[in-house]
Amino acid sequence: MTLATEVKKLTESKPFYAVAGAGDYAVEKLRELPEQIQKLQSRRDELKDLPEKARSYAGKAEGFAKEFPGKAREYADQLGHKATEVYEEFASRGRKVVSKASGEAALELEEVSEAAEPPVATPVKKTRTTKAKA
Repeated sequence: MTLATEVKKLTESKPFYAVAGAGDYAVEKLRELPEQIQKLQSRRDELKDLPEKARSYAGKAEGFAKEFPGKAREYADQLGHKATEVYEEFASRGRKVVSKASGEAALELEEVSEAAEPPVATPVKKTRTTKAKA
């Protein structure tokens, strides 16, 4: 097979789009990071109350620990379904990203090819000059 065939085969596969979508999602979340850091820094004063909050949550944790095995089974049953949903969402997102990038690349290619075309010469009309009679 030719390289072009292999590339076309790759770019038409769902895993390709899922990876593109996951990458786009990661970029989106990384762009949100500075804002998240600012929010956390503004909550520094809350850390002073952390020891008291930890003691109050310790009692609640015992109750959650007893429920944990049942909850874990429920989440495990739902995990396969959720993983499929996320995979489909990433594939859909990836298709949009790739089609947008492909469209932009096609427009750029068109602009470059138009700029590279030699200018078309326009025919020059000759004007006849008549000799004046003396």
